[in-house]
Amino acid sequence: MLEHNYFRSEYDSYVYFMKLLDASFIYFLLYVDDTFIAFKNMSEINNLKNQLSSEFEIKCLGITKKILGMEIHKYQSASKLYLL
Repeated sequence: MLEHNYFRSEYDSYVYFMKLLDASFIYFLLYVDDTFIAFKNMSEINNLKNQLSSEFEIKCLGITKKILGMEIHKYQSASKLYLL
């Protein structure tokens, strides 16, 4: 990910992020063979998935409701994700 202009979080080595031109961030979480991508724009998520699939064999399992034992709650009206 570092080769693709992502930075590794200083707080958690499984979290990578990139600041985009509009000052928003795309987050990529990688733990063993599980990944999670968070961003407000689906086209940017698809760009990242295409980039990864050109280098690795990946399988998209769709929208996730749980990661690492934590439930993911999405609040569309507030444009926020919460991990519980």
